[in-house]
Amino acid sequence: MALPKMQRALAVGGITLFALAAAASFSTVSPALLTLEEAFRLLGLGIFAVFAWKQRSLTPWIFFAMLAGGELGHDAPAFATNFKFLSDIFLRLIKTIVAPLIMASLINGIAGHGDLRQVGRMGVKALIYFEVVTTFALAIGMVAINISKAGVGLVLPAASGTLPPAVPMHWQDFIVHIFPENIAKSIAEGQILQVAVFATIFGIGLALLPEAKRTPLVRITESFAEAMFKFTGLVMYLAPLAVGAAMAYTVAHAGASVLLPLGKLLLTLYASIVIFVLIILVPIALWARVPLRRFAEFVAEPATIAFATATSEAALPTAMENMESFGIPRRVVSFVIPTGYSFNLDGSALYLSMASLFVAQSANIHMGWGEQAMMLAMLVLTSKGVAGVPRAVLVVLMATATTFNLPMEPMLVLLGVDAVMDMGRTALNVVGNCLACVVIARWEGELPAYTEE
Repeated sequence: MALPKMQRALAVGGITLFALAAAASFSTVSPALLTLEEAFRLLGLGIFAVFAWKQRSLTPWIFFAMLAGGELGHDAPAFATNFKFLSDIFLRLIKTIVAPLIMASLINGIAGHGDLRQVGRMGVKALIYFEVVTTFALAIGMVAINISKAGVGLVLPAASGTLPPAVPMHWQDFIVHIFPENIAKSIAEGQILQVAVFATIFGIGLALLPEAKRTPLVRITESFAEAMFKFTGLVMYLAPLAVGAAMAYTVAHAGASVLLPLGKLLLTLYASIVIFVLIILVPIALWARVPLRRFAEFVAEPATIAFATATSEAALPTAMENMESFGIPRRVVSFVIPTGYSFNLDGSALYLSMASLFVAQSANIHMGWGEQAMMLAMLVLTSKGVAGVPRAVLVVLMATATTFNLPMEPMLVLLGVDAVMDMGRTALNVVGNCLACVVIARWEGELPAYTEE
């Protein structure tokens, strides 16, 4: 949805004024000019705050908090360090969400689509396609962050030489470790991979039950998942305070240079999205003989909605309607696209692998390719079922960090630019699901001939 001209002018004007004044701070000027630059930075923040107030949305407030926290840490470092407790509270609340949300989402995502035996050939093809493409996305994210090394140079006070190195684990130990011996113990210890394996097996078992016995428990897991999404939404209202406090604390100790790795990560993500589209999605479309120009016309609207709102669900009705208009039967659309919203999150997968290694790099923790492969295997499971809530990937990212002994502090810094990254990865999620719908229709022989023109 387009912004009114006045609100757009406030956003652009505030950010531009703040950025120019911040850039001038790095130059060699007199103390008097520095005071003037500080005044202009504060004026820019004030203008952007008016924009955020008029928007009444969480995303601009998170971005404002990142800038304001950085300004506070730069101007009053001694005072800024007193607010770290706000980010600690936010982290504790997020930790309570991780296991219940992932378990409920996975169980409901698997069992909620009905009897797996009745889903049949189309379901098997769709799930295989989802897993293969999502794994490619995870791999591209890992390769990109290993090349750009965006996290190197992000100095965090909590990670200043005291963090333990990642514990090496043989592949046999890893395989044994992913299977839980006590699900309550796994939840209590934060062993999210074990929770995900339990939820996957439980979901398959539940899907194989007769409908009369399956439906009541599916409704319970669905309600529980919805409740956890609402819980996540409530906790996310604290995100601006947590991001501002974390940024203030970090800048107070490490200086404004902390923003440079975040900009590098942002460029790495969007470059990776372009690469993923060109070397994965376009070849898949050509292989399936999808008419690219016609497909682009029908996918443009839902992708734009997803980019603007940073929420996949906002684009779901338009995506399904446009794919039907494209010529795909409703029975294919109604199965593939909703299923893809739990199992085919290409953009989220690409970001999760990239962000996980960014956290490791920022803490000077070296992870070999074997450990990265283990992380990829975990993300293949835990990246499912979080499309319904903006910034819900934070939950999966925290689960990954807990499993691999990574620090939590860089995640709050990531939240500062997460709103901008969320737009790109959500749009990619929608485009990937629409393409999956067309490909599955092609495999099933359900793609009308006129779409091949």
